[in-house]
Amino acid sequence: MNLEEEAIIRRLNRIEGQVRGISRMIEGERYCIDILQQMRAIKSALAKVEDAVLKDHSATCVESAIASGDAKEQRKKFNELVELMAKVKS
Repeated sequence: MNLEEEAIIRRLNRIEGQVRGISRMIEGERYCIDILQQMRAIKSALAKVEDAVLKDHSATCVESAIASGDAKEQRKKFNELVELMAKVKS
């Protein structure tokens, strides 16, 4: 596992703890706005993880396809990114 993957795992573990914390907040009947603020923090943290995974994908999988010279593989990786971006927009 490389340093970037280790950082992603640490972030995901932190998010997991935050989700458990929200469960406890709901069980403890905490104020709704406090719960919603914690949920917003989780969404933000997940977006950062998503960015890191996308950067890693570009630096490894996409770069490998480009270096291979295989036009079919290059198109496949490019289309994967285009499809992902289309889903993000909708």
